[in-house]
Order: sequence, then structure tokens, then C-alpha cells
Amino acid sequence: MQTASLLEDIVYGEDRPAIKVMLDTTATKEIRIVFRAGQEMKQHSAPFPIVVEVVDGEIDFGVDGKRIALNRGMLITLEGHVPHDLLAKKDSIVRLSLNKADAVGRVEEVVRRRK
Repeated sequence: MQTASLLEDIVYGEDRPAIKVMLDTTATKEIRIVFRAGQEMKQHSAPFPIVVEVVDGEIDFGVDGKRIALNRGMLITLEGHVPHDLLAKKDSIVRLSLNKADAVGRVEEVVRRRK
């Protein structure tokens, strides 16, 4: 058994979103991504299905040529290999559920990407 809080010990990144693995289970990796308003994750895709939950704040989520406003409490699912991007409209806390076979390092690389 593991426990974690998405709302405690929040640390913002200076120039990019901050990532923290909250839980690593036999089936998934639960990651918290903390955004300051204006921070973004450039277009990328995951090799496996994902679930994104906006715990707090507001995210402008781009997928399939559309912009979707995701507000506090909203979730979105994507199948693997679907290009998407995220832009924080407000300071935001996002939970990302990854397949166990996916790599946290891949998410960290997306956050470091500038172009």
C-alpha cells in the first residue's frame, strides 16, 4: 500500500513545469505536474494510453487540431501515439497516469523541450 497527496509540498519550477512521481504501482505511474501560469509542455505523444486530470487550475489542452479548456476536476484520456500539448492558463496542478511500461524520463524530456 502507498499513499500520496497531490496537494501537499507543492514546488513550482522556475522556467518549466515541475514533475514528481507520486506513486509507482504494479500497473501505473502517477505523476504530479505543477505549472505556473504560462508554462507549457510542447506537442508530444505517449507510447501508451494516458489519463490527465486537472486537480487545480486551468489547462489549455491541444489535441486533434482542437483546443480544450480543462478546468479543476476535469479529466481527459488519450490513446497511445496521439499528439497533444498543454498550456497553463493559471497556476495548475495536473495528475498524469502513465502505463507502467512508460518511462518517467520521457515526460521529463518533454518538459525540458523548448521548441
